[in-house]
Amino acid sequence: MPEIIRTLIDRREASEPSVLPEDLRLFYGGDLRFPPSGPRKPYVIGNFVSTVDGVVSYEIPGKSGGGDISGFDESDRFIMGLLRASADAVMVGSRTLHQTDPEHLFVGDRVYPEACDLYACYRSETLKKTAPPLQVVVSGSGRVDLTRAIFLTPGIRSLIVTTQAGGDLLAANGVESLASTEVRSLEGPIIAPASILELLHAEYGISILLHEGGPTLCGRFVADGCVDELFLTVAPQVAGRNKQPPRPGFIAGVEFLPGTAPWLDIISVKARGNHLYLRYVAA
Repeated sequence: MPEIIRTLIDRREASEPSVLPEDLRLFYGGDLRFPPSGPRKPYVIGNFVSTVDGVVSYEIPGKSGGGDISGFDESDRFIMGLLRASADAVMVGSRTLHQTDPEHLFVGDRVYPEACDLYACYRSETLKKTAPPLQVVVSGSGRVDLTRAIFLTPGIRSLIVTTQAGGDLLAANGVESLASTEVRSLEGPIIAPASILELLHAEYGISILLHEGGPTLCGRFVADGCVDELFLTVAPQVAGRNKQPPRPGFIAGVEFLPGTAPWLDIISVKARGNHLYLRYVAA
């Protein structure tokens, strides 16, 4: 298990009973709770790790994942696992999916197996969630590798959200033969974040959605006001930018003006070693 994470700032109300079981609360350095979802959409949590200068990926084949940014930091992996254990669904874009190991599942114990039993107890006994989080992949083109583990693992339900053209390509590639994978086609060459959230809430009962990127998909969600919270690990390294396209921050493909840029309120700051673990809510 990781070293205990120190809580430096916590601005949440502390009057309500704890949600986390004692062991998880100890390692996390406090409790973890989320507001209820709205009447038409899930509560959306973003989770990223960044260098001090704002880079979330080296954009180098084999070295493009968050682990290379965090230095495979144990507490970052623990928090990611805890968020996955809390969520009803975990969503990624197709590019982020293809940058992970083909055997990876977006569940807590795959990113931090040392807490497997603690996550399972918290999810089933405290949160009363009886199944792993729905694995949601967003791909407008439908170019998705259907041989990956999230589409083939018994007990794991996956949903590919795509366009009509993407759905046609997936059907031609045999997606209908995958018993636990469903495809939903939504309108437009670019899928609207609000449409994804309405679908997940109305038809899949998703109350808490964990958004793990990538930057372009996250950018669309932030631009449309569809991210409620952000968990951001700041790793103590500098990556730099010296090529086109530049190494991305956690938002790409959109830009804001001073009068329209979203602001965030910080609600907790945690630390272990030289890493910082920040939690923001939309202002």
